[in-house]
Amino acid sequence: MSCRPTATTALLAVLLASFAAAQEIGPVADELPGQLADIGFDQRPGAALPLDLSMTDADGNAVELASFFGERPVILAPVYYTCPMLCGMVLNGLASSLKTLKFEPGVDYEVVVFSFDPSDGAEQATARKESTLSRFGSEDDEGFHFLTGDQQAIGRLTEAIGFRYAREEDSGEFAHTAGLVLATPDGRIARQLFGVEYAPRDLRLALVEAGDGKIGGVVDSVLLYCFHYDPQIGRYSAMTMNMVRLGAVVTLVALASLVLLMLWRERRAGRLATAAAGHGPTPGVNG
Repeated sequence: MSCRPTATTALLAVLLASFAAAQEIGPVADELPGQLADIGFDQRPGAALPLDLSMTDADGNAVELASFFGERPVILAPVYYTCPMLCGMVLNGLASSLKTLKFEPGVDYEVVVFSFDPSDGAEQATARKESTLSRFGSEDDEGFHFLTGDQQAIGRLTEAIGFRYAREEDSGEFAHTAGLVLATPDGRIARQLFGVEYAPRDLRLALVEAGDGKIGGVVDSVLLYCFHYDPQIGRYSAMTMNMVRLGAVVTLVALASLVLLMLWRERRAGRLATAAAGHGPTPGVNG
């Protein structure tokens, strides 16, 4: 299959990227004509992934999807490796966002990229892996996995995550949307982020939630209290009332601390004055 985009394919990719970036994948897909009406990225929170799938890694080795789960949250990225435009934007956006986070691949999370084109093989997977690691800023592939599979395996996985796509008859390229799945260590869908660019805050919070509290710290807990995942747009939105409540608590703590500090200083000054008076000259005695 040629990797050069035809004019039609390029236009479709630009339109789909725009829809994804606008975070309106579901509603827009319903309004698209013909073949494009069949594409989309459905929300499947809590759905179980088919971890028994057998796929192939970039080295040509057979692997089970389950081998990437069990300990850490997993970022699952549906792409196809010969994609002329949109898939590269997805992987570049993911890598650029990940490299700003304090979390480490292979330690705090796993990245599993899979091709939904059964004609992709180890060579194509390796090329995409190298370009993604380059954008991530590391040659170490720990925590990054690029998979291929047959049509049956691909069909089960894309169905499980709600990823719908179609092949364009003239060019043979695929029309598809863009986004990521954040899965729990036990293989359930936790969150889905749409588009080709992922705000570090959104990716961080999605990883913390998908990690079931096993990654992240106090700051992440505070952020999760102040921001809420909106499934309609696939992003985290500010929870205004929670932010007001948190601000009120912080203000009360600050005021209480100030009052306690003032009382402590007042008592300390009184003790010092008493001590100074006790060591002064005795009344009626001349020196």
